[in-house]
Amino acid sequence: MNKSNNIESMHYGAEAFSFRNAERFRNRMTEAEIILWNELKSNKFLGLKFRRQHPIDRFVVDFYCHKHLLVIEIDGGIHLSKDVKENDINRELELKNLGLNIIRFTNEEILNSLSKVLVKLENCVSTNY
Repeated sequence: MNKSNNIESMHYGAEAFSFRNAERFRNRMTEAEIILWNELKSNKFLGLKFRRQHPIDRFVVDFYCHKHLLVIEIDGGIHLSKDVKENDINRELELKNLGLNIIRFTNEEILNSLSKVLVKLENCVSTNY
């Protein structure tokens, strides 16, 4: 599948295992993911369509808005470990190579400062894309 077909499909050639993982992750969302999803679902945020636990290539991203090619990642404490940080960097590079934009938030930001997260997200969407 060529890149333009991948972009049109919103899944960038994701294989069946990515779709299975996405379904499993949707059924086991973290508290922070649930809170943010409640703000994003049903086009509630700026009228934009977001998808949760969305398969892209060999990855499953936390949230995805195809209109802005925007990936939102939510990082828990495990993302502080060296190995996971390195994996996050490589994963982000691969996603950017697909033409995607990535914004990251921590669980703590969402749990403690949701309004600030939403302002950052709104600024990101309105100024960068």
